[in-house]
Amino acid sequence: MNISGRVERDSTLQVLKPPQPLTLTTEMPKVFLAGSIEQGKATNWQEDIVAALEGRKILVLNPRRDQWDSSWKQEKNDPNFRTQVNWELDAQERADHIVMFFEPTTYSPISLLELGLFASSGKLLVCCPSGFWRKGNVEIVCERFNIPLVESLKELMDLLKERI
Repeated sequence: MNISGRVERDSTLQVLKPPQPLTLTTEMPKVFLAGSIEQGKATNWQEDIVAALEGRKILVLNPRRDQWDSSWKQEKNDPNFRTQVNWELDAQERADHIVMFFEPTTYSPISLLELGLFASSGKLLVCCPSGFWRKGNVEIVCERFNIPLVESLKELMDLLKERI
């Protein structure tokens, strides 16, 4: 990790994670990785996306912290929790693309909230495999707001590569 908080995978791809400041001065496309985390219950699908983007000139905004402290209260008065939530919302607002993955073994209530928040933004690319408990809701929202929806993580990576 360099002094700015960006992890440089190669000369073009950069990854920024909280709590690093969102100093987004680069002209590179910015991709936010929204979706299932559930305090580590979900697979680390974000790393698969990052690996698929190697060699591309992109800034990836990855909300999955390297050191999450489960003792933080998920309350607005907890400063660490507040910082995390604001980082994620700010990053999504500033992103050019929001990639969203709903892992079938999770509930992902925050991801569902974010789907609603950014449905009309024109930034979303969504993957909701069969088995996700609210797949029907996701399908209807994507249809209504003309959001690209795919079934697999590979399709999601291919769609993102097409878009950037």
